[in-house]
Amino acid sequence: MSSFYHVKLVDIIDEFNLDVVYAPSDMDKTLIVTDDINRPGLQLAGFFDYFDASRIQVVGKVEASFADRFTPERRRDAFDKLLSKSIPALIFSRGIVPFPECLELAEKYGIPVLSSTESTSHLMSAIIATLKVELAPRITRHGVLVEVYGEGILLLGESGVGKSETAIELVKRGHRLIADDAVEIKRVSAKTLVGSAPELIRHYIELRGIGVVDVRHIFGMGAVKQTEKIDLIINIELWDETTHYDRLGLEDLTTQILDVAIPSLTVPVKPGRNLAVIIEVAAMNNRHKKMGFNAAREFNDRINVHFEEKENAEYSESDPVI
Repeated sequence: MSSFYHVKLVDIIDEFNLDVVYAPSDMDKTLIVTDDINRPGLQLAGFFDYFDASRIQVVGKVEASFADRFTPERRRDAFDKLLSKSIPALIFSRGIVPFPECLELAEKYGIPVLSSTESTSHLMSAIIATLKVELAPRITRHGVLVEVYGEGILLLGESGVGKSETAIELVKRGHRLIADDAVEIKRVSAKTLVGSAPELIRHYIELRGIGVVDVRHIFGMGAVKQTEKIDLIINIELWDETTHYDRLGLEDLTTQILDVAIPSLTVPVKPGRNLAVIIEVAAMNNRHKKMGFNAAREFNDRINVHFEEKENAEYSESDPVI
């Protein structure tokens, strides 16, 4: 897994409709490599300890008002120190007009200067959210990702165990395919994994004996989805009579992917088992658990109460009459 990901600055400009105030000739080669953004108020005051020059810099109303109090000479010196750090871009929010001294130094150091009419906090949160996804740590796993009743289900198992056939059956039942064979998984937060398909094989699925089919064209646009959060992992394996399988569901098993623990199940398969129905029930049961209802624990509690009542009744009958 590569440790370096990037987003082109021109893609950020297009996505957020940023106005280009100054663009150096090589701006299309500028890459964003960190998902953090900085407001350079302290830097305009001359404090550069712990300054990360790889971050996009956003000048809002506070920073602009602060710099507006400077003399032109001091303002030129402040922007000279900031822009000489080779930052990827400087964005002025709230429609603030960049200072002439800033544009002069931006041209000197080849730093793109951009502008937006959005509020500073809204603009920053939107860009950070996009960068979090685009620069997220990622890994590719062999499996199938489907959306069932709003739950992202990642099917794992040996080749030929029936993952793709199960996915097609789920699509026929009204659910959606995200990825077949290869699933690109990104960690977009400390607790969230999002899966998608590599662009080359997106919307395609392989069925042994038939070949490759285009799910989008056969079943329609409603049968596919670009990305989906991974809520549950189901490991499919051939039924082994010597293996003990959990029959109550009391064990809260998880699978670690990119240091995120995802609830997981192991489902054994053999002739006569309808995997699609089992996965639908697993998806609904997982939703119930997230909402605070655990059928297995409730059933276990009812059994314990039943035996306690029976034991107390037998104890009462055995007491000698005084």
